[in-house]
Amino acid sequence: MTEPRAPLIVIAAGGTGGHMFPAQALAEAMLRRGWRVKLSTDARGARYTGGFPHVVKVEQVSSASFSRGGILARALVPLRIATGVIGAIRRMRRDRPAVVVGFGGYPTIPALAAARLMRLPRMIHEQNGVLGRVNTFFARRVDRLACGTWPTAPIPEGAHPVHTGNPVRGAILDRAGAGYIPPGDYPMQILVIGGSQGAQVLSDVVPQAIAALPEHLLQHISVSHQARDADGDRVQDYYHHHGIRAEVQPFFHDVPKRISEAQLVIARAGASTVADLTVIGRPAILIPYPHATGDHQSANARGLVEAGAAILIPQSRLDAATLTEQIAAVLDNPAGAEQMARAALSLGKPDATDALVALVEELAARGRTA
Repeated sequence: MTEPRAPLIVIAAGGTGGHMFPAQALAEAMLRRGWRVKLSTDARGARYTGGFPHVVKVEQVSSASFSRGGILARALVPLRIATGVIGAIRRMRRDRPAVVVGFGGYPTIPALAAARLMRLPRMIHEQNGVLGRVNTFFARRVDRLACGTWPTAPIPEGAHPVHTGNPVRGAILDRAGAGYIPPGDYPMQILVIGGSQGAQVLSDVVPQAIAALPEHLLQHISVSHQARDADGDRVQDYYHHHGIRAEVQPFFHDVPKRISEAQLVIARAGASTVADLTVIGRPAILIPYPHATGDHQSANARGLVEAGAAILIPQSRLDAATLTEQIAAVLDNPAGAEQMARAALSLGKPDATDALVALVEELAARGRTA
């Protein structure tokens, strides 16, 4: 007698790390629970699949965005999306998924549209505090809207939101709630991270701000600064010229370790960064990326600021003097810094992946009895 095949989940995600990292976390969790996993994305998204388990089948779909390309490219967008939807329907008829989950981005359209047309159980996960365009369109057309940041806005009428949090990497979970050493007259670490490629504005302002700190703080400080290749040499030279111990790299492979060892983190406010800060529990100064869609990085930071876990400086108001003042306010107040760390930890959702898994299995069970 032939054994029944393991249930299949189709995970659809757009071509950025912000979409792909939580998708990867769910894929790994579903594989551990005995499911089969397929990833639906476009050619751009396929570049982010190196971290996915090798047993995940990657299916490249035809999709496109109205926000990129010339007039002709935009005119062809509906045709490319329609081609992607037809291809997704054919694949799902051959190997019917129990659940389809979208993580945002235009490459999720074919899988989610096919799932709706075939009346398959489906849900979306929004990482940011503002719904992306594609997730806004599908919010009322799926069975569940999982929200990584709370509150998420705007929630369309008829949607079914659930606050799950944002999944984080295993290396972050390994340091969840790691003990915080408040600032004092001993070695202190400042971590500067500006998204996947660093941020030029942080390279322009942060070194100057740190160099202007009072000597009683500066003599104890070491800096880990993520900077673009184009900025790295000048940033390293600036720190060296001012006698500041600093390591400058375009990418840190041990960010979880550096977060856990930091007395203060200066960063953008991407959803993954915010999730990492809250799971480990560290004080932060956040400078949201001003051109993010819907200013969603400011929305991501809002909960931390309101809880007293972070200081927010809009990029339009960022200068060295302002940043120096805020860094000193944290490092000169050990009790306050410790309270910020506790406040950040109170917002953490280390079980976010488990919450997503529970929703997937709930939808699959409902699909079997429908």
